[in-house]
Amino acid sequence: MPIKPLLHLDSDASSKTLARVLAERGHDVTRTPNEWIEEDADDETQLREATQRGRIVFTFNIKDFVPLAYTQTHAGLLVADQEYWTLSSLIRAIDRMLTETTTEEWIGQVRWLNQWR
Repeated sequence: MPIKPLLHLDSDASSKTLARVLAERGHDVTRTPNEWIEEDADDETQLREATQRGRIVFTFNIKDFVPLAYTQTHAGLLVADQEYWTLSSLIRAIDRMLTETTTEEWIGQVRWLNQWR
């Protein structure tokens, strides 16, 4: 049976409201900071810790995370250009992504959120 993706909002995309609304829609979402990652954790640490927990990382920090994602195994990386998204459009697109995909299809993948716009 396909497994629903787990999501982690990195420090650049770490909105309490975004995390709360996605959780209210039934998604398993964490954000930086939390009990397993400090607020000032670097990008490599955020990707590694999320991956250890089977979580896709969502970030606006494209220039740092994309190259990093190609240097290590990860559970998935979802990127977006922040200037083109409102909170409501982020909620809709991420909700769609989490509903329409499975954990298995994300392993090692880097994808743009625009795909679910």
